Amino acid sequence: MKRREFITLLGGAAAAWPLAARAQQPAMPVVAFMSARSPETSMDLLAAFRRGLAENGFVEGQNVAIEVRWARGEYDSVAAMAADLASRRVAVIAVAGSPVASAAKAATTTIPIVFTVAVDPVEAGLVASLNRPGGNLTGMTTLGVEVGPKRLELLRELIPTATIVAALVNPTNSNAETQSRDLEATARTLGLQIQVLHASTDRDLDAAFAILGQLHPGGLVIGADLFLTSRIEQLAALALRYSVPAIFQYRQFVSSGGLMSYGTSPADSYHQMGVYTGRILKGEKPANLPVQQATKVELIINLRTAKALGLTIPPALLARADEMIE
Repeated sequence: MKRREFITLLGGAAAAWPLAARAQQPAMPVVAFMSARSPETSMDLLAAFRRGLAENGFVEGQNVAIEVRWARGEYDSVAAMAADLASRRVAVIAVAGSPVASAAKAATTTIPIVFTVAVDPVEAGLVASLNRPGGNLTGMTTLGVEVGPKRLELLRELIPTATIVAALVNPTNSNAETQSRDLEATARTLGLQIQVLHASTDRDLDAAFAILGQLHPGGLVIGADLFLTSRIEQLAALALRYSVPAIFQYRQFVSSGGLMSYGTSPADSYHQMGVYTGRILKGEKPANLPVQQATKVELIINLRTAKALGLTIPPALLARADEMIE
C-alpha cells in the first residue's frame, strides 16, 4: 500500500471513531412537560421546573431533553396531548393542573407521572393516598380550591359594608360545583348574597363582566381554574375597568393591576415538580415518593389599585399582608 493511500485510510477511520463512540452512548432521556396554562404567563414556572431538574444534575440540552406542551386552559385538548406524549415513550411526564394530570393518568399506567394540582389528589382519583401514592403518579398539591372561602372572607374584611358579592367560576372545571358550593356556604355565614357567574371562553368573560357592571357587587372572588389563570392579565384589566374589587389566587394578578391575591406560590410547586422528576430519572419510583402538600399562603395587596377603586385598606389587613405593591 502506498504511503498516501495509507494516510487516507487512517484519516477515514479516525473520522468514524467519534460517530461510533456517539452511537454507543445511551440516548438522552426525554421529559414531557405539560401545563394547562399559557406560555405567555408561565415561562417563569417552566424556569422553576428546570431549576428543580438541575438540582438533581439534569440540564436541558446536556443530559436531558424536555418536550413542552401548553393547553392554554382549553380542557378539551388535554386528552389528545397526553396521549401523544405517552405514545412517544418519554422517561417521565410532568403535568400541571388536575385536568392534565387526569388525562395523563388515563393515557399511561407505566410511564412515571409527576403532577402539581390545586385539588386533593386522593379525591381526584390520582393517587391511593398522600403518603403511599401507589401506581405511577406522585407530585404536589397546593391550596387552590380550599382557600377560596378565605378569599371571600378577606373581601368582606376589606369592604364590611358589602351586601352582594360575586364569584367567577369555570363550569367546565371538575371542581366548579365544589367551589360554588363552598363559596355559597361561606357567603351565607357572612350574611352576604352571592351571584355565581360562569366563564370558560373569552366571550364568556366579557359577558360575565357586563353582568357585574349591572350588578355592582361589593367584591369578586375569582375561582381556582387554569383557564382563568391563563387570562390573568385580562381579568385584572376587566376588574379595574368595571371598578370591581377582586381577589384571585396568584401574585401575578396583583402585579398586573388586580386588587388582592391569596394563595400559594406556583413557582414553588413547579420547582418541586422538577425535583421529583429528577429523582425519578435517577431511579426512584413514584409509588415511593409521598405527595407533598403546600402549606404557606401569601396575601398580596395592590395599593395603587385600592386607591383607584376608592378603597381604604384596614390597618389590620395591611398588617397581615406579605407584600404590598405600590
